[in-house]
Amino acid sequence: MNSLNGVMVVGLTGQTGAGKSTVSKIFASNGFAVIDADQVARKIVEKGTKCLDEIADLFGQSVINEDGTLNRKGLAAIVFSDKSKLEALTTITYPYITGEILRQIRVHSLRGEKLILLDAPTLFESRADDFCEIIISVLADAELREKRIIARDSLTAEQARKRMNSQLDEEFFRSHSDYIIHNNGCIDTVNGIALEVSAKIRELFNSRQVPANAQQDVI
Repeated sequence: MNSLNGVMVVGLTGQTGAGKSTVSKIFASNGFAVIDADQVARKIVEKGTKCLDEIADLFGQSVINEDGTLNRKGLAAIVFSDKSKLEALTTITYPYITGEILRQIRVHSLRGEKLILLDAPTLFESRADDFCEIIISVLADAELREKRIIARDSLTAEQARKRMNSQLDEEFFRSHSDYIIHNNGCIDTVNGIALEVSAKIRELFNSRQVPANAQQDVI
């Protein structure tokens, strides 16, 4: 039996600093199992992993701390200043990321958790959108996103802009998503929209669980 039978994976992505975590929490509260791709990305580069070895081979030992862990700030300084190096990094990491995501989807499926939210900042770049039946993108104004990134990651304005500029543009997200959620600061509005979208998707999922020949009451 295919362990992915009956699973619906919903992709959640969007611009850095747009506030995906707010939307993710609403989906989790509405019964979605959540796979956090940021946590996956950290897991696959833990000390002693094959992926970390490949990164060190390409970028040198300067991206490895004395204790053998990844020097994240050092690596970020390299890749966010050179697009070709960022592409080289993604070539190494994305196969490991997608492999771990698939593993976690199977684990949730075997537990009977068939409605899954994949929270992935680089959903399209990693081609993890191939796993997703529905895609939601969270967008926000550039000035607000910059402020959020600076506060969240303790970066300078220049460093924040480099990260923003390394992403796909807003038009791409709009043209490749089933739902767009704007998060420009009104938390109650964002929560309400996220709850409405999660309810619609849950309703669609539930409607598919009824066998085609099942007898239904007519009221």
